[in-house]
Amino acid sequence: MEKHLCRFQRKIATGTDRQRSIKGAAEMKFAVLGAGLMGKQAARDLLGNKHVEKVILADRTTEKAEAFRQQLNDPRLEIAQMDASHDEQLKQVISQADVVINALFYTFNEKVAEIAIECGVHSVDLGGHIGGATDKVLAMNDQAETQGVTIIPDLGVAPGMINILTGYGASQLDEVKSIRIYVGGIPLHPEPPIEYKHVFSLEGVFDHYTDPSHVIRSGELKQVSSLSGIEPIAFEGFGELEAFHTSGGTSTLTETFRNVDSLEYKTIRYSGHADKFRLLVELGLTSREGKVVAGGHEVSLREVLLKVLEPITELGDEKDAVLLRVRVSGLKQQEECTYQYEMVTIRDESTGVTAMAQATAYSISVVAQMIADGRIDNRGVYPPEQVVPGAEYIAEMKRRGVTIEEAVQRATHQN
Repeated sequence: MEKHLCRFQRKIATGTDRQRSIKGAAEMKFAVLGAGLMGKQAARDLLGNKHVEKVILADRTTEKAEAFRQQLNDPRLEIAQMDASHDEQLKQVISQADVVINALFYTFNEKVAEIAIECGVHSVDLGGHIGGATDKVLAMNDQAETQGVTIIPDLGVAPGMINILTGYGASQLDEVKSIRIYVGGIPLHPEPPIEYKHVFSLEGVFDHYTDPSHVIRSGELKQVSSLSGIEPIAFEGFGELEAFHTSGGTSTLTETFRNVDSLEYKTIRYSGHADKFRLLVELGLTSREGKVVAGGHEVSLREVLLKVLEPITELGDEKDAVLLRVRVSGLKQQEECTYQYEMVTIRDESTGVTAMAQATAYSISVVAQMIADGRIDNRGVYPPEQVVPGAEYIAEMKRRGVTIEEAVQRATHQN
């Protein structure tokens, strides 16, 4: 990652958000892999751009994608049947695009990036928590640079949006000292017993709550227990909230900003949630290895807990919200300064699109379009914080109804 860090430092010196020429007249072609919630909403957003010539929405089964196509009634949307486990089928879809949006399960990230580079196609993905999926993609930098393509992993919310905003704040400081990140998807109207509704895989939530979290304290990278470090946090219009350490959200940030004094990432939930889940973790109910014999059969404790919690934590038609606060502090012109970014996004009643889908799908779509139209012209593999122009990203998200408020706090000195 040394090369990536050096490139990021040069961006601070030259200005991350310099005005770039936008090839607005060019007709852009995209392939979206995966017709789940995020893939469909990314495709919807792409088709909102009049310069997009074609969007291929590909998945192993096409029923939901076909229903989506009929709903949109846009001739630019094409549906393709594709089994991502077959390289040739992946290659056939990817080769037709200028940029591929990978909304498949994270285990496909490495393969999709490899094939995209082979085909000379730019690629973005939603990241991956387990197994070093993002590290494997980042290791392809030299091949991508040689092929003249741009690959950007980790383009969800956390990681993703938080990386972009952190990089943007850092680019406006002369020296970065401290980074504080708070983000969480929560139901608008919490219900007992755990006041939480899942919008992604509940099993992924278990991983974030059980794997160790990474922080930087006193300039050193450390591991802390997830569900620890509970602190109250307030957002206008919401009840009592708390924030606590969870794993996976920082991804590349602890490497890109390894020279800062401190960097901490916490997940937002309603008050009391962390203690309730910590009991489940301590009882071993979230462990992948935990098994017991019951009724003469060996059963997985984790599978039992998933079966119990999935129906009572399914969001369904309820409203969700995504809350985010990123604070980047340091020195600007030898004075202490903090750039803060804050967002509250709620489910869109007119379309039924969840808050998490808006924040996630719009983020990956916006960055894909920035690559296609030339606003991102760096070639190689980059984490989002090093290459996505922050001011333009914020403006694009606002046009989609996702407003990120920026505030600057400077230290006051008294004589």
